[in-house]
Order: sequence, then C-alpha cells, then structure tokens
Amino acid sequence: MMEAAVASARPAERASGQPVEARTRCPCCGSGATRVLWRADGIPVHSCVLLDTAEAARDFPRRDLELAICESCGFGFNRIFDEAAISYSPRFEESQHFSGTFNSFARSLARQIAQNCAVAGKRVVEIGCGKGEFLIELCEVGNATGVGIDPGYRADAGRLPPNGRVQFIVDRFGPGHGSLAADVVLCRHTLEHIADVAGFLRDIREMTGLGENAWVVFETPDFKRVLREGAFWDIYYEHCSYFSAGVHARLFRQQRFEVSDLELAYDGQYIVQYARPAPAPTGERLPLERDLDELARLAERFPDHTRALVERWSRFAADARRGGRRLVLWGGGSKAVSFLTTLRLSDQVAAVVDVNPYKQGRFTPGTGHRVIAPRELPTLRPDIVLVMNRIYVPEVRRELQRLRLEPEVMAV
Repeated sequence: MMEAAVASARPAERASGQPVEARTRCPCCGSGATRVLWRADGIPVHSCVLLDTAEAARDFPRRDLELAICESCGFGFNRIFDEAAISYSPRFEESQHFSGTFNSFARSLARQIAQNCAVAGKRVVEIGCGKGEFLIELCEVGNATGVGIDPGYRADAGRLPPNGRVQFIVDRFGPGHGSLAADVVLCRHTLEHIADVAGFLRDIREMTGLGENAWVVFETPDFKRVLREGAFWDIYYEHCSYFSAGVHARLFRQQRFEVSDLELAYDGQYIVQYARPAPAPTGERLPLERDLDELARLAERFPDHTRALVERWSRFAADARRGGRRLVLWGGGSKAVSFLTTLRLSDQVAAVVDVNPYKQGRFTPGTGHRVIAPRELPTLRPDIVLVMNRIYVPEVRRELQRLRLEPEVMAV
C-alpha cells in the first residue's frame, strides 16, 4: 500500500511516453526553494468525471503527482502536473448543491457577498461557475445580473433554473474574456485548478482595469488544513495549486490587489477573500496572512503523519473485510476518489453513496466503485458508513435514521 505515499525519483511521463518536466521553481513567487512532501502514483487525471461502466472507470487515464511546497511563500503545487492531461467539459459533475448542509452554507455566503459588495443593480461575473447554482442564488438574493464562465456548465433538471438575470458562457476563462464588464468578479473553487496562478490573476486584474469600486471575491480550499490533518484524500490531480490564507493574500497583493477581508469558512475548510484593485502591489495587514512559520512546521510533519494515516486506513479497510463488515463511503466526489485510489481499495468498499442524482448509477474513476443513492442502502445493509467530509455527519445520520439503518458512522 505504501508505494503511493513515498516521494520517488522516478520521472513522470505523459501518455506519449515523453517525460513531464518537473517544476522546481515556485509558480507563485518564482523561488527555487521548493521541496517535495508527497507522491501519489497512477491516480486518475479527473475525479469529478464518473463513468458509465466499471471497466471504463478502471481504465480511466492516470498520472503521477508530486506535491511540493515553496519554502519562501508557502505555496503548494504538483511539480509534475501535466496540463495536457486535463480536459474540462460538461461531463464534469462537481455540484454539492443537492446537500442541505452545503445549500445552507451557500445561501449564507450568497447573502454575505450580496451585502458586502452591495451587488444590487450590479453585474457579477463568476469564473468557474460550475453548473451555475451559486451565481443564480447570488443574483436572486442580491437583485443583480450575472455572467457565468465554465467549460463544464450544463443546464439540467433538478438544479436552480437559469433566469433572465444570468447568462452562461461554456468556455475556460482567459485573456479573451477581459472585455467583460464586471462590478464583482467571483471565483469559487477554481484557483486550485490553475497551474499558472500568477498569469490567471493578471488576467483578472486586467479585466478589472482601474475601477477602484470593483470587488473580487474568491473562495479556495485551505492548504493549511490539509497539512494539519494529513488529509491525503484532499490531494488529487485536478488540484495542481494549494493555498493557505496567507499564500492566497500574498499572491493577490503581488498582482496589485488590496485584500480587505480574509476568513476561513465551512468548518475551516475554505478560504473566503475579498479584494479590490490597487494601483501597485500592497503589503500584508490581516492576521491570517502571517502564517509562514506555521506552514513550515506543518510541512515538516506532513509526510510522516500522512504515511501513518495511509497505513491506518489501509488496515481499517482490510480488517473490516476480514471481519465480514460491509463498508461504504458517503460522498462520491474527489475526496472519495483520492481515498480509494491512494489506498488501492477494491472490494474492501462495497459502494459509494452520494445524494447528487447525476452521480448515481455511475462509477468512480480509477477503482470502478458504483455510486448509489441513499435509498439503496436498506438493500445493501452497510455495517460501517465512512463519511468523506466530517461536516456532513449530522446530515448523514439523519438520512440513515430516516432509512431505519443503524451502521457505525465515522468520518475521515
């Protein structure tokens, strides 16, 4: 089980067999003081694309990952990331909006942004809007209009329906969208998918021009939590860039933004940052920005801590199977795919459960586990439900109680 957990000198390769050149300089600040913390071999290049058959899922393209950290600015990145392997499209199914827990958070955040940015009568451009649910919610509660940009946008039944306030562009954001007028630029859970983070921010800075009244609001997973928890299930191929709150703010300040507010949300899992264009680079002034010493301590501990967790969860899954206890994972997204593929799990896990109907009946890339609806659990009769995100445990317990099931419920 441990071959996926140890850094290796073996070079990564593209599908063509040509080596992928390792990035030894930090893509965020340009420093050469970088080091590898973690290696995962042969993981799926996408974790939000579910397949129609188990065979297709097991044959899904794979690449290696080497998580490095910059000792100068704290930025984390996959130093052997092969951008040519990535293809975002409407096949993606990343939405969490079928969860009551997540919807409650999203509605609260939409109200917060609407108030903080005074969006009434303004135009919001969301970069990486996914299926558009959040943008539609924000424009409705804030009485704004919006444009969503995402190569994976797809209008489906069961989601918040598009209305006259919002339009969508099925494309990947780039310099060609710089002419879009925006009073508020919104970008949630997208920056971690960008390899050239400095270039991405420059494009957004050009888009905002000299408009001091424009707002730029980002929401990004917190790398410091991943390091602290040894959360290998939160390291996957699409995420080529990793930010703490301080790294996040430092990048924006370098690119001529004034960061006005910085906070951790959703049980400390997400960074939420508000910024405005500035005429020149700005200096740090918020408490969460001063995190370099803590990042260094967490990075030092991370490899050994995470290897121990890999061993622990591998033993747990093996012991459950030997003891005849049926184990299912709750949450059919990226965390489950990373957990399954890092641990090389197969029949140790009976199924993966997800409330998103667009995932149900499909198969997880890499391992080919079937994603089922909660209503199928009474037939399966699981002994253990392992929840892939602890914030959903109360919601999962309520659903299991409704189904009259009493398995042991755990969270990673």
